[in-house]
Amino acid sequence: MTTPKNVDRRQFLQYSLFGATLAAFPGVLLAESSQIKTSPTPGFNADVELEFTAQNAFISIFDEGNKTKVQKYFAKLLKGPKDTLTQLHDTHLGPIVHFVKGQKVRVYFNNELTEPHIIHWHGLHVPQSSDGHPMYTVDPGEKFVYEFEVINRAGTSFYHSHAHHLTAEQVYRGLAGLITVSDDDEKALDLPRGEYDVPFAIQDRTFDGNNQLQYLHGMMMERTMGFLGDTILVNGKKDAEFAVKTRAYRFRALNGSSSRIYKLGWEDGTPLTAIGTDACLLEKPETRPYIMLAPGERVDLWLDFTGREVGSKLVMFSLPHSGTMPAMYEKMHKGGQHSEAGGEQHRGMGMMGGMQHGGNNKTEAGEHQGMGMGGMHGGGMGMMNGLAQGAKFVLATFKVTEKVSDSPKLPAKLVTFQRLTAADTDNAGQPIPIAISEGPMAMRLNTKPFSMDEVMDIEKVKLGSIKKIKIFHAHGGEQKMEHGDKAESKSGGTGEMIGMQHGDDKKPEASGQAGGMMGGMGGGMMMTMAHPIHLHGQQYQILSRKISSMGSPGYETVKDGFIDSGWKDTVLVMPGEEVEIVKPFQDYKGLFLYHCHNLEHEGMDMMRQFYIS
Repeated sequence: MTTPKNVDRRQFLQYSLFGATLAAFPGVLLAESSQIKTSPTPGFNADVELEFTAQNAFISIFDEGNKTKVQKYFAKLLKGPKDTLTQLHDTHLGPIVHFVKGQKVRVYFNNELTEPHIIHWHGLHVPQSSDGHPMYTVDPGEKFVYEFEVINRAGTSFYHSHAHHLTAEQVYRGLAGLITVSDDDEKALDLPRGEYDVPFAIQDRTFDGNNQLQYLHGMMMERTMGFLGDTILVNGKKDAEFAVKTRAYRFRALNGSSSRIYKLGWEDGTPLTAIGTDACLLEKPETRPYIMLAPGERVDLWLDFTGREVGSKLVMFSLPHSGTMPAMYEKMHKGGQHSEAGGEQHRGMGMMGGMQHGGNNKTEAGEHQGMGMGGMHGGGMGMMNGLAQGAKFVLATFKVTEKVSDSPKLPAKLVTFQRLTAADTDNAGQPIPIAISEGPMAMRLNTKPFSMDEVMDIEKVKLGSIKKIKIFHAHGGEQKMEHGDKAESKSGGTGEMIGMQHGDDKKPEASGQAGGMMGGMGGGMMMTMAHPIHLHGQQYQILSRKISSMGSPGYETVKDGFIDSGWKDTVLVMPGEEVEIVKPFQDYKGLFLYHCHNLEHEGMDMMRQFYIS
């Protein structure tokens, strides 16, 4: 954890940058850094008022042994409908917040932690001042006031820490919670409600023998790979089991992990049906053999237990997959990608051996993961436990406990919305690039680390515009960016963008990017991995996915699990893959972040921002 001395220094630097940001982008931010919002705005008549507090707490995550020290959001309703909050007991997760489209919301936030903090309402389309930009981070003992109108359509979002360089560990220690939004279109549908509308927040954690959370502490390669825990929690509980009736349910699945990617699937091979993604219902249900869920993504699942025998059990797994991690990681964990419920989980032989709490996820046939050459995360490739990225393990068990006759039927149609195309954009021939590059402790977007007072020319967009954006892996780093885009900083300096393309329809291999991926550890295929790219502000739609001939060898194990037909705010970009999206920049001016939602990568400055003017 951060020491008070480092907190003070970081906060000093943060406010220094905040002042520079104000000077660089006048008329968009607050007038002065001292005017961080601590009181309500006159004339803003809130329909809902909440008080949120972030503080340390002790929670009983395990049935036996010590309580676990966590960081937790507590909330109480000051004004508004009585069902605005659903309190979750004996979990590190904050309460579920239920909003209705059109409500005006005011949140009083109190930081009672011993380190800086700010909340991001992930998935909600809100003004810059309420989006949780790290420039608004408040010190211990300080307050902040959020004010916004809920203009989202019905769907599932979540809230979590967004204090720069502290996000990953603060979320890991508990600072997150679900948000639901309802609207008239959703109410007109016969969807499961009440007890049949269930949260399903999936997270991985590692505990010591005293039930205390263990997190990386300066381990370079584990930060580069992303932290992977050895114990799976659902809604904050280990060995999650749900008692269900013989009817349909809506399970709102959230990947709340730092870096683990899940491949949701049933034990018996029954397909999964989705009715919503990332904060919005789909136009119609989509059924897949499995569903991929990257950090920050959500999917609303229609789980129907009609016809199941009382007493029967159905197990949901994260199924085995590959291609999401660097080639050496994949090679060293080959053969240890499967596990079964009920056996003893096998640990990696690295530095974390002996630190884990007794988990429930086991490997098949006694194959130890991560043992070769000291383990990819146990030796030269960082520190890790035995549950590899892409392994098969149990997520939750569903036990049928009661037979009922009434159940809603899966609607053939859900909601309607405009399908955006390249023709709706004003830059179809010159898409804005988001270039992913990787290296040890040097994860970057568009070749540059995050700076609160810096926006490149390509990151400046006009309010009301709709932009085509191309997200791709840029390796090799020798060709210059076409059209001479520059980086603009507070000092007026410029820097050429290297290793990325702009304004063409070339595939990665055609522009030399894929060829460059065969380079060394610093920028080539050895470090290439999948990245969940999250864009703040308004949601977007996915136009296309293209995989190069040099792309992920495991692409076949994941490709059928992407649901790209709805509104998104986070998209998983596989190695060698190019994803084109259409994003509106409407309603609000200001600075809005885009970053990798592998939270260790975000903390390594794999984050940039758009300036909407």
